[in-house]
Amino acid sequence: MTDPQDDDGSAVRTRPPGRPRQDSQALLDAAAAVFVESGVDAPVREIAARAGVGVGTVYRHFPTRPALVVAVYRHQVEACAEAGPRLLAERASPEAALREWVALFVDFLVTKHGLPGALHGDDAGSDALHTYFVGRLVPVCASLLEAARLHHGLDGDAPLDGYSLLRGVGNLCIGAATDPGYDADRLVQALVTGALGSGASSVSDVAP
Repeated sequence: MTDPQDDDGSAVRTRPPGRPRQDSQALLDAAAAVFVESGVDAPVREIAARAGVGVGTVYRHFPTRPALVVAVYRHQVEACAEAGPRLLAERASPEAALREWVALFVDFLVTKHGLPGALHGDDAGSDALHTYFVGRLVPVCASLLEAARLHHGLDGDAPLDGYSLLRGVGNLCIGAATDPGYDADRLVQALVTGALGSGASSVSDVAP
């Protein structure tokens, strides 16, 4: 990603206030969808086509592929973090909110796949993103877990804390990348049941 020339002829157009941010968000949504389907090495033209813009527009917002991948990663982290309080307010029970949020987190892990290679060995960049990831998502997971346990009258020590639950979910998702018969969703929901302790729904109640 080195050519900043906009091939859709929009480089000199006057944009209304707020338009650049809207364009950036649309590109991030499109890139995230393409990364899930084709990986982080997908051609820029595929991302541009999904967003309905010219290739040059992608270059203008994200001059390099690592910049785009990192932006998508942060965008997805924020979307996942913001979903926690919303689900807690909207779902019938805190447990339902927790289970749906964990499912969203699993989807996020798919987008994250391939990030280290896209950063071309930038260990410092990867470490910074991991710190950001932990700082944003662990508190959300912990709050949902605590709400679900309190809903079931479980106010003692939890079998797992928020960090351990997220780490366990991540480990359980690894096998799904190489084995199509590996049911990560069911295993993840079983882990949630264990994290909640007695009073939680059975896996058969929450997984197809």
